[in-house]
Amino acid sequence: MAKSSSLTLLVVALGGIAVGYFVAQGLPSQTPAAEERVAEATATDEEVEQEAVPTALHGLDYLTLGEGTRGEITAASELNGKDGSRFERYGIRLDEDTLVEISLSGALQGVVALYDDQLQLLANADTVRHHIEESGDYMVVVSGMDTHSYGPFNVESRTIELSDAGTMGVGTPIDSWLDTAEREITLTIEEAGMYQIEMRADDFDAYLELEGPNGYYREDDDSAGNLNARISDFLAPGEYTVTARTAFGEGSGLFTLLAEPRELPGDGELRNGGGVSPGETLSGWYSGQDITYQLAIDEAGMYQIDMRSSDVDAYLILEGPSGYYREDDDSAGNLDARIADFLAPGNYQLTARTAYGTDSGLFTLSIEPRDLPSGVELRNEGALTPGEMVNGWYSGEALTYQLTLEESSLVTLSMNSNDFDAYLELYGEGVSYSDDDSGGGTNARLEQALLPGTYTVSVQGFSASGSGMFELQMNAQPTEMQPDV
Repeated sequence: MAKSSSLTLLVVALGGIAVGYFVAQGLPSQTPAAEERVAEATATDEEVEQEAVPTALHGLDYLTLGEGTRGEITAASELNGKDGSRFERYGIRLDEDTLVEISLSGALQGVVALYDDQLQLLANADTVRHHIEESGDYMVVVSGMDTHSYGPFNVESRTIELSDAGTMGVGTPIDSWLDTAEREITLTIEEAGMYQIEMRADDFDAYLELEGPNGYYREDDDSAGNLNARISDFLAPGEYTVTARTAFGEGSGLFTLLAEPRELPGDGELRNGGGVSPGETLSGWYSGQDITYQLAIDEAGMYQIDMRSSDVDAYLILEGPSGYYREDDDSAGNLDARIADFLAPGNYQLTARTAYGTDSGLFTLSIEPRDLPSGVELRNEGALTPGEMVNGWYSGEALTYQLTLEESSLVTLSMNSNDFDAYLELYGEGVSYSDDDSGGGTNARLEQALLPGTYTVSVQGFSASGSGMFELQMNAQPTEMQPDV
């Protein structure tokens, strides 16, 4: 490395914060001339070693790679003239072609930065990882995050052993360094089962591709969180090519690659298709293609179908007799899907898939009958009589009831539901009325004076995707009302 010149001000970008500090102006300005060094025949070993230290690092305590050092940021520490924070500096000798990690811990809220002997910033974070390209002396700076950051800290440093192997096994992680070029690694799967392959990196956006037997292909960007990649899937025995790269072809740094088996829940059996029955719970594996099941309903009633997953955003579709169709994304909460509906006897097709993307993972599917509340009987059509309370079940299509008035009346219709946003319509004899939320919350209420005649009451959800039980009550009081002439 070239010798450094004295520096009176260094400005460093740390995590988006401009951090400047004054280098001590009392440092030796230059190394003595060669003839002067020859004249000093009695120079000690310590003095000779000091002459070999770059000018910018003169007088600093040195860290030893592989050992920890304790320090503290106090009011007596060097001042960052830019933002008022304080800092401490250390020298460290590093060898070429090594990957070093320098980490900061302790009470101090701060960052650690690594510079070369020309005071060029190489990396900064609470944990710095950097590939050393040239042997020499470097500077480590521990800085508080702001003017209020004080306290003790620990600086740890180590060499990371990198692997350049072209193969990997299940259960054995690989630490390696990625430049802008991608890395291809062969993974051998000995036994069919569920596996999870993760690529984690702090310095770039990790991206994974997996290719295998019979045209198998999967890819992933951020499924492991924090820009880390994960592919979870059911893999057949064979050799797979794992391609590790950056998401956009930019960036470089350390990454860790690990393939691990995953245990199946319950009895360890996966069912990706076939017949299902009410009262049954099964496990399946989604890997980018819709999975269909055949559901036989022998007895009319209320049923609830849930698809739950920690790996994918669950999505359900149910199709049945007479054009029946329902779908759902998140009604079970936490990105889980639920269809709860009144089903007539017949054969239905149930499709399990994801809402978005090509994620893969484990899911559970359950089909359970739902009991009606005690004493409740569902009626989804028929005549309404004053004072009557009707319970019905809405499943995406409007239900109609008939209202016949023998005399002019003030009619009140109330529709309440805990399952969906209720919506009421009343029409006939040349008039039409509707209401959404006049009953409070998402309940509907209509109050209207009507002439004698026959009217239709239509009940539905404000959104066609809702479903569930509702209560409908009609009251009528005689009132004086004359037809328009």
